[in-house]
Amino acid sequence: MDNVSVVRIFTLAGINETMDYRIAIFSLSLIYYCVILFLNFSLVFIIVLDENLHEPMYVLLCSICINAVYGTTGFYPKFLFDLFSFSQEISYEGCLLQAFVMHSYACCDLSILAVMAYDRYLAICHPLHYHSSMTRRKLAQLITFSWLTPFCILSLGILLATQLQLCSTKIKKLFCVNWTIVQLACSHSNTFSNVIISYAAIIIYVSHGIFIMWTYMCLVKTCTRSKDNRVRFMQTCVPHLVSLVMFLVVVLFDLMYMRFGSTDLPQSLQNFIALEFLVLPPLMNPLIYGFKLTKIRNKIMSLVYVDVLL
Repeated sequence: MDNVSVVRIFTLAGINETMDYRIAIFSLSLIYYCVILFLNFSLVFIIVLDENLHEPMYVLLCSICINAVYGTTGFYPKFLFDLFSFSQEISYEGCLLQAFVMHSYACCDLSILAVMAYDRYLAICHPLHYHSSMTRRKLAQLITFSWLTPFCILSLGILLATQLQLCSTKIKKLFCVNWTIVQLACSHSNTFSNVIISYAAIIIYVSHGIFIMWTYMCLVKTCTRSKDNRVRFMQTCVPHLVSLVMFLVVVLFDLMYMRFGSTDLPQSLQNFIALEFLVLPPLMNPLIYGFKLTKIRNKIMSLVYVDVLL
């Protein structure tokens, strides 16, 4: 490893494999990012402007769309800039900020999905108590929890990363994440606290996943008793379930590869694995919810119909 005493600049080595196709990748990435922004902001505006959609489920959907914009904005603008830069570098502070955004985006997504599962559990399993349980104040508290908890945990992780003495500046990814920074630490650096925080975060969010599984076991059990509940389950829970499965698969795959995967894979394949959680969920979530949830679909169709008439 390089003998580096004070690191101020990192090199994002993962981007080197894409430079031969940078014009095509730049064009596709720019279009893709614009589509993500358009779809997510459109869904947010539809929910905000229509008072009939000011219900917990749609407010939570609004939150997950805002989180998608937050996460993708932490990656795409920098990536697009790097494609036409002579050197693919990022400052030490910028790397820490990007690592915080990437991790908090993923953790916030899972937290919001857990709150959405709780909302559906109350609505279907305890419909008589739903409105008294899921009040505006309770909803605000749950949304605050889903954002602040990841921010607090990951702030501690980033703070501990700043205490490490680094002996390399080469990051073999397209973007910064906390674990890649820890891997650059000198052999004599104490990374025990960083590892503890990482595993604590994993345990917390695995518990989120277990909670979601429990709510769906209750939902399925309740829905087998009533045709009306089965219809509600298909209309409101299936989009959430598809979104959840897609998110868990891409994030767990990337996490397992980052911790235990082989470094012998081609860099282009490593880049694809790393980017899945920034490519699939931000685009698919607004499409899945937009087409499946009846109220949102009807609102979109009415707006399109008005535009056609005009």
